[in-house]
Amino acid sequence: MEKFDIAIIGGGPAGYVCAIRAAQLGYSVCCIEKGKTLGGTCLNIGCIPSKSLLHTSHLFKQSSNLESFGISFSGLAFDLSQIMKTKEASVDSLTKGVDFLFKKNKIKHKQGFAKFIDSNQIQILSENGDEIISADKIVIATGSVATSPENIVIDEKDVLSSTGALSLSSVPDHLIIVGAGYIGLELGSVWSRFGAKVTVIEYQDRILPGMDKEIANSFQKILIKQGFEFRLSTSLKTITKKEEKLSVQVENGGQSIDIDCDKVLVATGRKPYTFGLDLEKVGVKLNNNGQIETNDMFQSSIKNIYAIGDAKSGPMLAHKASEEGTAVAELISGQAGHVNYNTIPSVIYTSPEVASVGKTEEELKLQNIKFKVGKFPFSANAKAKVMNDTNGFVKIISDNETDEVLGVHIIGSDAGNLIAELVVAMEFGASAEDLARTCHAHPTLTESIKEAALNVEKSSIHI
Repeated sequence: MEKFDIAIIGGGPAGYVCAIRAAQLGYSVCCIEKGKTLGGTCLNIGCIPSKSLLHTSHLFKQSSNLESFGISFSGLAFDLSQIMKTKEASVDSLTKGVDFLFKKNKIKHKQGFAKFIDSNQIQILSENGDEIISADKIVIATGSVATSPENIVIDEKDVLSSTGALSLSSVPDHLIIVGAGYIGLELGSVWSRFGAKVTVIEYQDRILPGMDKEIANSFQKILIKQGFEFRLSTSLKTITKKEEKLSVQVENGGQSIDIDCDKVLVATGRKPYTFGLDLEKVGVKLNNNGQIETNDMFQSSIKNIYAIGDAKSGPMLAHKASEEGTAVAELISGQAGHVNYNTIPSVIYTSPEVASVGKTEEELKLQNIKFKVGKFPFSANAKAKVMNDTNGFVKIISDNETDEVLGVHIIGSDAGNLIAELVVAMEFGASAEDLARTCHAHPTLTESIKEAALNVEKSSIHI
């Protein structure tokens, strides 16, 4: 039986980063991954393939609307099969990159399903035969899986999860998306740009619950202009096959409505992959959401068993998972591993992009924290004007007394990159005035950050 210092269950952004950092710190490391390739959901069927399709579809849409710049095409078209091959090539390259890093850092990679025998032993079930390994420390980084309503069967042919929606062989005439979260809106954007009619069904009365409401409302208006149809406060009842189409029954205000479509994407969220590990056998406690309960050191109820990423509480984001992977490896080694959950950014990779970090107005009001707000529209930004991409604005929220930045929300071009400056600022406890007094290059989109910071004290120059 092979013995390791640390065994990690899961080779996604939490697990593989933890494995590499632990190996760098001198530990013998084994990483067990049930999938045939490393990288987890993110690299294989999530972040990377979706961003490939978002990028390609955005280029196509941009190319279709360049007449205002004096550029025109004739016979502009796309080849969906080639687009899918490009996506798959990106995924293949990145997963092989993780495999290379494992070999470089002398990490033992074992493919198969893991089950606990006791707090130090794991059984690995694989096509090549079962085996048992032991480890002093075990890190659970098993990620999450897509959820669906109880009465809905996902067949990945007509009724899709995000996995199926990333691999369609043709563009549907009408795609219904159940769930107005970031996954549904990103994939809706992909297929809308390629010509599909997109209808979004959302149980709540707004899109992107949990996001700053002003940003979400502005984003919804932009998506409507792009052709999205939203049916809010609407619940999904049934999906039935109707000849070559699907009939989707929904309910709004007590009224039943039938909608015909070609495909349905169920994007109602994800749940932690903590089942099938025999956690109950070793006494690892779960909360009501199926997440592993942990302390500040990422330890479960069994002290030598840790949990990181989607398997524990917190936002289900790849970069949050990776930060936890680094932190837990360093904590095991006696270092001061730490994750600041107040400065975890989130990004929606639509057009325009939406990015945020820190608190929303709604959260601060619930906590009775007094705050100030500064905003600046991209319509008044020189770089956005020459790009002819002026949708959206920057919104900075700071403490009413100390002026410390509490939250930043951006909707606009390249928001995912712009938010990084604010994450660093908040990590160092910056005030809105600190941002306002920092010189930003001209002409850049980042000037809108400076102007929004100035606007906290109503001293913005360009509005």
